[in-house]
Amino acid sequence: MLSRLSRLRLAYTLEIAIPNHYATPICLPFSRNHVSKGTCSLNPSSTFQRRDFNSTNNPPLLKISSKHLPPRPKPPPEDEIEESFLKGSGPGGQKINKTNSAVQLKHIPTGFVVKCQATRSRSQNRTIARQLLADKLDDMTRGDESRSSIVGEVKRKKKASSAKKSRRKYRKLEEGNEGTAAEVFEEENGDDVFDAKLPDEQIETDRDIASLDKETFDRRQQKDKL
Repeated sequence: MLSRLSRLRLAYTLEIAIPNHYATPICLPFSRNHVSKGTCSLNPSSTFQRRDFNSTNNPPLLKISSKHLPPRPKPPPEDEIEESFLKGSGPGGQKINKTNSAVQLKHIPTGFVVKCQATRSRSQNRTIARQLLADKLDDMTRGDESRSSIVGEVKRKKKASSAKKSRRKYRKLEEGNEGTAAEVFEEENGDDVFDAKLPDEQIETDRDIASLDKETFDRRQQKDKL
């Protein structure tokens, strides 16, 4: 059994360790009744209580809605497929160029031909080739409602959205740079910007200067004659 001093120290420690906004009545199974700030009466019949930190003020986490795509089409039966193995080409070393790891499938009813050289493994290429053939048949039968068409449309919209955001971003940057350049020009030139003459006024001034030059030229000729 704990002494009274030990119980007081324990209650004081719990009172300091738990902040006021998290403090809840904590009931400990002690033999004597004791009331302290931040604790409840201590009696043998009391039990430990846990605080529920689920706050109703915080909004729930938003669930990301997944795209409801149609299921993947199943490959056609094996009796409708004509399979052949070919040597691959391109990068990949001897495992590609000197072995028959590439898979070519021909769908007998439709005449569709699919070739797969995605990996160095023939078994993986066989699986991928059958899925490619299934997608091709699905496109033929369902058209725009096929899985590959829907996936392509989603990718196209995402790409267009990102391109639009990029254009909007650079447009704002250009507008900001133009505004900054105009402010710098005004600060450097001061009031001279507002004293600039219009094109019509400049034309009239040029005409006046030309007429004055002609008058001075005539005067000089008269002086020379005299």
